[in-house]
Amino acid sequence: MGAVYFYHLTRNPLDVTLGVLVEKSLAAGWRVEVRGRSDAMLQHLDQALWMREGFLPHGMAGGPHDGAQRVLLTSAQGGNAASCVMSVGGADVSAEEIAALDRTCILFDGHDHEALQHARSQWKALTGAGAEAQYWSEESGRWEKKAESKKPDA
Repeated sequence: MGAVYFYHLTRNPLDVTLGVLVEKSLAAGWRVEVRGRSDAMLQHLDQALWMREGFLPHGMAGGPHDGAQRVLLTSAQGGNAASCVMSVGGADVSAEEIAALDRTCILFDGHDHEALQHARSQWKALTGAGAEAQYWSEESGRWEKKAESKKPDA
C-alpha cells in the first residue's frame, strides 16, 4: 500500500526535481507515470528530461510502445503499468489509486498561489480519504519533511 508525497518546490525548477525523483524511482525498480494536465507542460518536461545530464529513458503517451515505457509522460491515467505516479501541473490522483501504487508524488510550484492552494486541497481531500501523506519542502536549501499524516488504525 502506497503513500503520497507532496513536494513543495521553491528552489529548483520542476524539471530538475522531477528528473531526480524519476531516477530514484527507477533505481527502486518502479515504472513511472508522469501525469500532467497540460500537453505543453508535458512536452517541455519531455525536452528537459532528454537534455539533462545522464540518460533517463522515457516516452510521451500516444506512441505504439506506451506499455513498454519505464517512464511515460501522459495527461491520462495508465498506459505503462506504473507503480509510481508523479502528478505535475495540478493533475489529480485519487486515494484509491494511491493505495494501489508503491508511491505517488505531487510536485507543485511554491511560488504559484493557485498551485499552492490546489496542493492544499489535495492534501486535505486525500488525507481525509485515508491516504498516508508526507509533505516535503526544499525551502531551507535541502529537502526536509515538514508534515506527515498516517492512515488511521482500522
